Amino acid sequence: MFKLLTTGFWEAIARLILRNKIFILIAIIAATVFFGLQWKHMRFTYTEANMLPDEHEVNLTYKDFLKVFGEEGNLIVLGVKDSTLFTVKQLNAWNRLAESFKSYDEVETVLSIKDLQKLVKNTKKEQFETEPFIKDSISSLAEINTLQNELFKKYPFYDNFLFNSETKTIRTAIYIKKDIVNTSARKDFIINVLEEKIEDFETATTLDVRVSGMPYIRTLNSQNIVDEIPIFIGAALFVTSLIFFLFFRSFRATFISLIVVCVGVMWTFGILGLLGYEITVLTALIPPLIIVIGIPNCIFLINKYQHEVKSHGNKVKSLQRVITKIGNATLMTNVTTASGFATFILTESKLLKEFGIVASLSILAIFILCLLIIPIIYTFLPYPKQRHLEHLNKRWIGGFVDWMERMVKHKKITIYVTALILIIVSMIGMNQIRISGSLIEDMPKNKQFFKDIRFFEEEFNGIMPLEIMVDTKRKKGVMKLATLKRINQLEELIEETPELSKPISVVSLVKYSKQAYYNGNPKYYQLPTSQENSFILSYAKNSSSNVDMLKNFVDSTGQYARITTFMKDIGTDKMERIQENLQNKIDKVFPEERYEVTMTGKALVFQKGTKYLVRNLVISLTLAIFLISLFMAYLFRSFRMIIVSLIPNLLPLLVTAGIMGFIGVPIKPSTILVFSIAFGISVDDTIHFLAKYRQELQANHWKIRKSVYAALRETGVSMFYTSIVLFFGFSVFTISSFGGTVALGALVSITLLFAMLSNLLLLPSLLLSLERSIANKEVLRKPTIDIIPEEDDSEMDSENEL
Repeated sequence: MFKLLTTGFWEAIARLILRNKIFILIAIIAATVFFGLQWKHMRFTYTEANMLPDEHEVNLTYKDFLKVFGEEGNLIVLGVKDSTLFTVKQLNAWNRLAESFKSYDEVETVLSIKDLQKLVKNTKKEQFETEPFIKDSISSLAEINTLQNELFKKYPFYDNFLFNSETKTIRTAIYIKKDIVNTSARKDFIINVLEEKIEDFETATTLDVRVSGMPYIRTLNSQNIVDEIPIFIGAALFVTSLIFFLFFRSFRATFISLIVVCVGVMWTFGILGLLGYEITVLTALIPPLIIVIGIPNCIFLINKYQHEVKSHGNKVKSLQRVITKIGNATLMTNVTTASGFATFILTESKLLKEFGIVASLSILAIFILCLLIIPIIYTFLPYPKQRHLEHLNKRWIGGFVDWMERMVKHKKITIYVTALILIIVSMIGMNQIRISGSLIEDMPKNKQFFKDIRFFEEEFNGIMPLEIMVDTKRKKGVMKLATLKRINQLEELIEETPELSKPISVVSLVKYSKQAYYNGNPKYYQLPTSQENSFILSYAKNSSSNVDMLKNFVDSTGQYARITTFMKDIGTDKMERIQENLQNKIDKVFPEERYEVTMTGKALVFQKGTKYLVRNLVISLTLAIFLISLFMAYLFRSFRMIIVSLIPNLLPLLVTAGIMGFIGVPIKPSTILVFSIAFGISVDDTIHFLAKYRQELQANHWKIRKSVYAALRETGVSMFYTSIVLFFGFSVFTISSFGGTVALGALVSITLLFAMLSNLLLLPSLLLSLERSIANKEVLRKPTIDIIPEEDDSEMDSENEL
């Protein structure tokens, strides 16, 4: 009954499509216009990818920190390492550049060498006052020498913040207003103001200005994502259409396929706009993915049409059979592919959920477009010319199929031994895979902003903020000398850690206050004793300048203190070790009943997010395997067939994991996607092969060997065509400047190539070796869904009715 319903259903679909072609075309055009109008709602991301659920403990800790101290990723730094900077002309120009940013609404504060203030003791007023190092502008070389002597030797408070006293590297700090850090205003300021001013300055002075800081990195990184979208789409269209043309030798068929996938891309952008999702490094991959996945659909449909036309010359019957015979199989394969992407929806990561939703909807949409547009367009076109059908008789394809058949017939042991060796070697490689929680590892290595990140890591030990918040559980608890001493002990460990920069906190300010009390003598840059504390703090309380400086390190109630350090780009293992060392020190120094100390910051959130995604990888891949297993069980109603169908598809995943371990590609947000995507796509070949195998079993009276070879010859060509398109289509991503995107493209391409060979060699071999145990006629004779309907000569009423 299911079989009759299924066959009848697809025959009804064929009649509906071909008899209502004008109406359907109008509906497609209307839908495309509708989706086109949704493009205006597309948004580009202005924040880092947060892979953790909103309610995750790490996110909640970070949000608590932001509530107390506000946005922490609002610092942009400019740096120069050049001895010629220390001339009157150059240093004045550098100070003027910093001064020029202060007039912009987007800027909260600018700190440069000219803004640095000495703390000076006023004995009469019993307070500290500030005195600028540079009162107006530099007028002589002697002033510069005095400035260098004071800054680099006498005032450690500023060392490693606005200058490196050892290398003489100078920095300027620009703090963007916190309310625009995650908006388009940040991008406009950086692209249209900051970069233009720096370019003009470099031209005028010939100095090389390095720029970094999280707002700057995020802006240029996002801009690179946006810039690469049209490149990916263009490259995917060119590569897939070229391969398509080389296979079919038909401009007409190639043009039709391009129309279909271009409409699919328009719908994908429309879905993004309709759902209000941001374009991130992941969702930016979906439009070219749709091209790569859509072209194989076109190959199956057009190849079937040309086979049918060559067989009997009846265009109406050919188009009917394209829909009834290939429509169902294409639906099944697209559903399994969409399932591979849809498993990400079940994770708690917003980033992956949005990617899974848009990708799975877009895959189903491209299937509908292929099924509707291709048969309808061919109803208006003349019969294919003889040269368009020549590819059906290509000898080299026949040679490839003959080679596969010989291997399956005579080299089964070789196939099994090769598969076993691959499994063993791959498992060894898997043990070497590392996890990467780096914020910048995937960024374009050839871009100047990435080189600048490395520059600031070398000069100032990093630009990725790591924040430690100390809750004293009582108002004004921070300024207690006991608390300051505990913070100082923690800072000593931070200073001893080479991967972390010199910490900035209230302790530094208190030390600076003691130095000022002793008339600027640098040997007194230390915490005051209990006897000194009361009168030094009384000076500090009378000083408005100290209050202004204090607000960056202590909240308004005096209950919370902030320790800021910056971290180098290090691996997850090192980061976890550093975090563990810091936590051990915190547990030892800060009694739990009196203090609550938390670590947070962009670097830590990203690292935890990567670990979280790795766990979700296992969940999503397991779900993909489970869902597709259920699907195979529903199709073939045989547990043995599920096992047989999974083995050729799991082997390529093991090989890919092994390759990642051997060549040092880490598990990270981009490469996590490889396995679910590749599994969802590769299982399509298995479905095609097993569906044809079942059909051949019925036609050949359950003769296993004859049916396996017939299925291999029938499906081998289409599987080869589509696998080549997918291989080169995903290879397009290797032109990206993002390391993660390159790895994604290369790894999926390799996996799909192995999957093709596995399905064409290992799967038939398993069927032959296990023929007695799986050749259950009752199981395979009556499938739940008839994927490829049996041949019949039924035709539609007449071509005139179309």
